[in-house]
Amino acid sequence: MSERPPISPRSPRAALEPERVPPPPRRSDRARNPFVVVGNAIITLLILAMLGVGAAYYYGRQILEAAGPLQEDKIVNIPQRAGKRDIADVLAREGVIDVNPWIFIGGVYALKASSDLKPGEYAFQKNASLRDVIGVIVEGKVVQHSVTVPEGLTSEQIVARLSENEIFTGSVREIPREGTLLPETYKFPRGTSRDQVVQRMQQAQKRVLAEIWERRSPDLPVRTPEQLVTLASIVEKETGKPDERSRVAAVFVNRLKQRIKLQSDPTIIYGLVGGKGTLGRPIKRSEITQPSPYNTYVIEGLPPGPISNPGRASLEATANPARTRDLYFVADGTGGHAFTETYDLHQKNVAKLRAMERQTQNDTVEPDEAPPAVAGGTADPAAGAAAPRVPAAAKKPPANRATGGVAPGAAPGNGARQGAAQPSPPVVQQ
Repeated sequence: MSERPPISPRSPRAALEPERVPPPPRRSDRARNPFVVVGNAIITLLILAMLGVGAAYYYGRQILEAAGPLQEDKIVNIPQRAGKRDIADVLAREGVIDVNPWIFIGGVYALKASSDLKPGEYAFQKNASLRDVIGVIVEGKVVQHSVTVPEGLTSEQIVARLSENEIFTGSVREIPREGTLLPETYKFPRGTSRDQVVQRMQQAQKRVLAEIWERRSPDLPVRTPEQLVTLASIVEKETGKPDERSRVAAVFVNRLKQRIKLQSDPTIIYGLVGGKGTLGRPIKRSEITQPSPYNTYVIEGLPPGPISNPGRASLEATANPARTRDLYFVADGTGGHAFTETYDLHQKNVAKLRAMERQTQNDTVEPDEAPPAVAGGTADPAAGAAAPRVPAAAKKPPANRATGGVAPGAAPGNGARQGAAQPSPPVVQQ
């Protein structure tokens, strides 16, 4: 049996007194080392920082991904040389974002887009988030504006239109040569310089002309692409109906082959006003025989250059005209033209048009207000006044020796076009 420790009796007072607890062990010298203390503090700060960064990341992500205030798609222009604060102010003013500018700047830095923000005109979608807004500006996909240049305008007229368009900047240093611009619908961002627009139109014209020239008819009586543009510019001004272009081109091609003067009114007008394009009044009789390098009633063959900027359709129609023997055409009273091979048939079509015009005049003008009748439907040449808007004269012109007795000329087009090939002496329309 093991021995039990002896029991030492204690007094009741001693039994009630608490026992003494031994003192805590003394901290080691290592624990009191300042490097350890600093290390512990750093670890604590790092843990707190990590917790803060995590909270900030969560909060920032919520802000970046939250739906924006836009109620519908909107286009906003970010000006040139705008800083991050300026961009934030513009976006807030336009209602694209509803956060503090510094939050926007923080989002830019968070997405590593500080140096990628580009000026321009941007389209922001409905409820675009802050991330989407910054992404659109970083991608630089600016809004493209459609600009349509109609066919048949002169270079001066096209430059005037560009000057009036507010989306372009700068000015055109020099009016481009006639016929070197391609009328078409283009897309440009706001702020494009007008010189850049002209250069793009010239490049497009060169490309299209080269393609069409390669596919031209082998018996076309033009020797260079520039002559093709010149002839196409006349076709462009003679008719506005797409289905007539190739047949109008055939009339002029046939005339060139037979060495008949083209006799096109638009060439007279261009010789009088040049690049301004429109005369603003009917052609006078004295102007029909007025010498001019562009007056195809006077000169043989093509004028020295284009009289407008023809479109792709007119270039293609001129390069591959219809296979006809037509030498004349006159307005048919319905917006189109009647084409004939002989001058006699052409005169019959002229008579039909005159009858239609007289009937229209009788239906629209009161008898007591009608102008005095002019014999033969023509104005007195000695008066020098503008000729009325009726087609060819009734008298057949003398034969042209160079064409084997074929009389030159074709009647004018409808009132929508300033002139078509006519016989001499013609009665010119406006």
